[in-house]
Amino acid sequence: MKVRQSYEKDFYAPMPTEFTINMRTNIFWQFYRFLVINYKMIRMTRFH
Repeated sequence: MKVRQSYEKDFYAPMPTEFTINMRTNIFWQFYRFLVINYKMIRMTRFH
């Protein structure tokens, strides 16, 4: 059995790729996701 040490590489989150960073800062992508999430919420509240 391998002994795990604190603060090893396995415990850190991976670095986001350049594509991920661009999508997080792209205003058009954010607006699209905003619309999709709102649509899902409206659909859920109508039928429950």
